[in-house]
Amino acid sequence: MTQQPKPLQHKDISLSDKYELEEGVAFMTGLQALTRIPIVQRRRDKAAGLKTAGFISGYRGSPLGGYDAELMRVNKYLEDLDIKFHPGLNEDLAATSIWGTQQVNLMPGGSDYDGVFGIWYGKAPGVDRAIDALRHASAHGTAPHGGVLAIVGDDHGCKSSTLACQSDHVLASMIIPVLYPSSINEFVEYGLLGIEMSRYSGCWVALKVTSETVETTGTVDLSMESQEILQPNADEFSMPEGGVHIRLNDVPREIDDRLQNYKAFACHAFCRKNKIDKTVMDSPNPRFGIITSGKSYGDVMQALVELGITEEVAAKIGLRVYKVGMVWPLEPLGVQNFVQGLEEILIVEEKREMIEYQLKQQIFNWSSDHRPVVVGKYDENGERLLPLENDQSVGLVARVIAKRLGHFYHNEKVEARLKFFEDRKAVMDTYEPPMLRKPFYCAGCPHNTSTKVPENSFAMAGIGCHYMVQWMDRHSALPTHMGGEGIPWIGSSAFTKQKHIFTNLGDGTYFHSGSLAIRAAVASKINITYKILYNDAVAMTGGQTVDGDLPVYRVAQQVVSEGVTRVWILTETPENYKDRSLIPSEVEILDRDYLDTVAKLCQETKGTTVIIYDQTCAAEKRRRRRRGEYPDPAKRVLINQAVCEGCGDCSDQSNCVAVQPVETEFGRKRKINQSACNKDFSCLKGFCPSFVTIEGGELRKTKAGNSFDDVLNNIPQPKVMKIDKAYNIMVTGIGGTGVTTIGALLGIAAHMEGKFCRNLDDAGLAQKGGEVLSHVRISPVRDDLRTGHIIAGGADLLLACDMVSAVGKTSYETLHAERTRAVINIENTPVADFVINNEINLNHEQVSSTLVEATQADSQYFVSATSLALTLLGDEIATNVLMLGFAWQKGLIPVGLEAIERAITLNGVAIEMNLQAFAYGRLAVHDSKKLAELLRSILGDSTPETNESVDGLDRIIAKRIAYLEDYQNRAYAERYKSVLDRVIKVENETMGRATTLSKVVAQSYHKVLAYKDEYEVARLYTNGDFIKELKAQFSGNYKVKFHMAPPILAGTDQATGRPKKRTFGPWMLRALSLLARFKYLRGTAFDIFGYHHDRKAERALIKSYETDVRFVVQNLTADNYELCVELLSLPLAIKGYGPVKAANIEKSKASHNTLMAQLSL
Repeated sequence: MTQQPKPLQHKDISLSDKYELEEGVAFMTGLQALTRIPIVQRRRDKAAGLKTAGFISGYRGSPLGGYDAELMRVNKYLEDLDIKFHPGLNEDLAATSIWGTQQVNLMPGGSDYDGVFGIWYGKAPGVDRAIDALRHASAHGTAPHGGVLAIVGDDHGCKSSTLACQSDHVLASMIIPVLYPSSINEFVEYGLLGIEMSRYSGCWVALKVTSETVETTGTVDLSMESQEILQPNADEFSMPEGGVHIRLNDVPREIDDRLQNYKAFACHAFCRKNKIDKTVMDSPNPRFGIITSGKSYGDVMQALVELGITEEVAAKIGLRVYKVGMVWPLEPLGVQNFVQGLEEILIVEEKREMIEYQLKQQIFNWSSDHRPVVVGKYDENGERLLPLENDQSVGLVARVIAKRLGHFYHNEKVEARLKFFEDRKAVMDTYEPPMLRKPFYCAGCPHNTSTKVPENSFAMAGIGCHYMVQWMDRHSALPTHMGGEGIPWIGSSAFTKQKHIFTNLGDGTYFHSGSLAIRAAVASKINITYKILYNDAVAMTGGQTVDGDLPVYRVAQQVVSEGVTRVWILTETPENYKDRSLIPSEVEILDRDYLDTVAKLCQETKGTTVIIYDQTCAAEKRRRRRRGEYPDPAKRVLINQAVCEGCGDCSDQSNCVAVQPVETEFGRKRKINQSACNKDFSCLKGFCPSFVTIEGGELRKTKAGNSFDDVLNNIPQPKVMKIDKAYNIMVTGIGGTGVTTIGALLGIAAHMEGKFCRNLDDAGLAQKGGEVLSHVRISPVRDDLRTGHIIAGGADLLLACDMVSAVGKTSYETLHAERTRAVINIENTPVADFVINNEINLNHEQVSSTLVEATQADSQYFVSATSLALTLLGDEIATNVLMLGFAWQKGLIPVGLEAIERAITLNGVAIEMNLQAFAYGRLAVHDSKKLAELLRSILGDSTPETNESVDGLDRIIAKRIAYLEDYQNRAYAERYKSVLDRVIKVENETMGRATTLSKVVAQSYHKVLAYKDEYEVARLYTNGDFIKELKAQFSGNYKVKFHMAPPILAGTDQATGRPKKRTFGPWMLRALSLLARFKYLRGTAFDIFGYHHDRKAERALIKSYETDVRFVVQNLTADNYELCVELLSLPLAIKGYGPVKAANIEKSKASHNTLMAQLSL
């Protein structure tokens, strides 16, 4: 068992340790461990007297999406060691570049280097794409002092891929050996072994990593980096004449001879010599063996612990465990020695079997009395045992092991734990989360607009963030592999009635391989429009730039030269195209507002057309603005909630998650989340006068400011939790809000204190506003951290920075009502589905109650963390760290204050704000009264209005009577009240104590009476409430601009076909103040606005509704009560202004006719 190391001094810890230390332990991510491989290899070569260099190339893709970014960040370390990083255009060209590193010493000009080692990287689909290059390069061989390591990222669980992927079988088909480390702790060790194996065998050697091994962070023991790596001597393996390495003028048949007859067997010898495969648990009288590898090894070892199988119990069972480090080709002598004498072998591996096939082949000819039963994907009866699909959990592995052990051994604890895992499975099989947080486009993402297509059209989806368009109700589906976008249409177009399609193609994919798809489409003469979504970043994998020079004008030149029929450039910044000298003359440049118009032209144009949609990635804009590298307009959007109708047109137009719902006295409205807003301004296209822009000034700094030191310095510290085994924290949150940062802070803090940490960040596609989880595991003993995943029922603390993510299946499975304590952010950020479904039930109460039932009843703490962060620190991004501070002060975090604060400082991002956020979280626990006092000093004594859903009928009516008096006059309000009195009376007579109908009429009749004409909009801007809201949110020298489409001003927007919205300056506020005074003209002959068809329609609604009320009053019965409620609630869905409201009126008429027909029967 590993001993606890001596605690480190906080001042001795540096973020550069991961690359500079050569011994001891270092804290790093999986990608950083992979980045360390060439650094350590070069150091080892230098120590061995070799003058080598290194070359790295490949193509990004999850789970290796950020590998290239990390290599670029540490380029100074690489350059100092003669290691060159050159990102590839695509995977197969990168592999071909790596092939060249092994040819260096064959070049006639010679070289100053003894050899150059190469490192290729790519996810499993990249392996598929690069097969030809990989096969040729590996077959031709490596250099004796070169060697090639191919880092392959597999996604067994399909967390961020179009298909779940496994590369083992493809690599085996190319005779490329596969090393599979079980955790981040083995990455560098196996990487070094891989390069040396490649130098010895002449093969390229693959290093397989998966989402669950590479997307981890933790403390890594550096001692294995200095281990001696041995090469078999001549007695242990005989090489062919001339060796197995690359050579000039090689003969194809001889290449194949060496490949088939020597190279893989050389890998066997190397594996044996260096004990890459090994027995890790043994018994005096072995009967039952488990063989496993990689991530599954951690699952097996954790499963044995969960089942209570100690070394003593294992001896009674006769259990032995074999860890395979090289999954192909399986080294035969070691594994055959392991299985000798066993009665049964269980092989645990994810996805399609690899070890199992090989083992069965190796022992197939053994005599039946010596050949053990081998089970894995199937049992001895041919029944499915372990799944072929997706990844596996510790719970699943534990269930299988426990059942197989039943043939050999009975133990009450094992059987009790088996029952526990089976019960948990039964629960999870039927569990349906009350709400899901799907990934979605970022606020202000260009794809919010660019992926729209005209009605009755169809678009094929592509690879990248825009892949998410498939769940956004945009007539988009049928994605292809990367670079094949739109090409299925070549095969289907001749056989379908569809005449034209669109297809989305990211600029990164275009540069990677998509340009060939356009060439194929032109050659095939199909009717297709390529939308090249030029967002100036490879956004899905971290915002890297395209791996080359690709300005918009060059894309335009290239597609024109390919012979496309017509090209448009649509952009959010037309002013950037004043100089169009490099753009082909036939290319038209328009504002992005013309997308629908241009798309309709494309539908009518024969052949291949191209729209280049130029708008920078929103997330990248935010990053660059922080660095001062991108314009940050002094402009913000504010919604006057009193004017807002809650129609959702702003969401329809912008598709933006920063336009969020807010529940008010008069129903669901909209607000702009200023913390999330990326200043795309598409929401202004919503046909609504409630939007204003604030130009100049700044968001008011609502944070407590100088009170920080006075209030927070003297908070007493709780007793820090002591742990003697692994402590598991499940952190849940929303992608893009810093969820994984919490895990990183805890990890580095634990590392500082000499503890061990292993975090697994479950993000993938969810980083785009979806459900992101961080499994944080801290222990004083390294051996406790066998797997990064928190097992079923294994969470000690739930830190629910987002409740919806916490009730997702993955998080929920880790919770246990008798074990898991919980700190929960009670403020439920709306799910992105709201953007599409205006009436979605956000299920706040059900989400909350689900967590209450799943965690310890006496250890549940609810925090209004989001509003606290916004009020105290001026930004919701501080929410998660504030939550961490709350949990720490509650004594639920097993690391000290000094270490956490040092970790925040080391992180180097918003240090002051995060230290304050952590302290405010502590204050919320220690002195809630002081916190409330602080909040009052910032906000004043005003309290938000209570949502009417919790209030009685009398209050609802009284509120609306007062509103209508302000809207028009007392008589108008009495008109409302008299109708309500009749409805209440008949409802009481018919239904007793029921009030549903009366509440519906109170809300609906008020809505039709208080229609928002010009006078009312003016009143709602000038009655003082709007100015109060404006001053609460903004400070400094700013101007207010109004965005309206007054009916009396004629004009149609050419881009949208709607009445034209215009921008009005600050003078409009004075004009509105004057207009509001003329509300008494409403409905009279002198009402100049009343002659407009919109106003006529609204007055007609009043008459129609009063007629419906009279009908219900005269005909209400217990039998038709529900239909009457539905009839009289129809106006609640008639929302919006102008064409939006007109469309909703038409929808309401159809429903009205149906209901009246039913009521008249």
